[in-house]
Amino acid sequence: MSCQSCGVVDVQASDFFKAIFVIIAVGLPSGSRAEVMDSDKNGFTVRHQVLIEADRFAVYDAAIASVGEWWSSDHTVSGDSSQLYIDARISGCFCESLGEDAGLVHLSVSFVNPGVILRLTGGLGPLGLMGVAGNMTWEFDEAETGTVVTLQYAVGGYMDGGLDTVAAPVDGVLVEQMTRLKSFVETGSPTEG
Repeated sequence: MSCQSCGVVDVQASDFFKAIFVIIAVGLPSGSRAEVMDSDKNGFTVRHQVLIEADRFAVYDAAIASVGEWWSSDHTVSGDSSQLYIDARISGCFCESLGEDAGLVHLSVSFVNPGVILRLTGGLGPLGLMGVAGNMTWEFDEAETGTVVTLQYAVGGYMDGGLDTVAAPVDGVLVEQMTRLKSFVETGSPTEG
């Protein structure tokens, strides 16, 4: 890829994506990992569960309506998580506003049962630039001391070098976001707790 007018150096697309995932992986919270359930050159599945000490509908509402408050700005295109929003209805999206009528769809909403499940399809982050399909499901289950949120993301398709090389970094980014959601709901801040 190159951009003569913007001074970007030529790099192989696969090197570009690998560099992005290395940058993402460096910022992972210590001691926090989701489970990479399977990983192969043509795809992977990651799964993470977190117990949040709050009512199921309060957790669901925070996850959806306040995504711009708890999602990390480091994992946005604009660099500002307040530009994120989730339109949780069929044909809605997990989107990011870029101003002046510009924006992007990170994932599309394919199933909604408020307070219970939200299913999104597509390639999140750099995966959206690759030849992949993804299915991300958020489930909200009542627990004795709050709500268990289960996030599972299955990705399949093609990436030069194999999708198995990015399973762990994607896993780490999602762990970080789930940790931030838990902290946001329980303390009011995504970075405390």
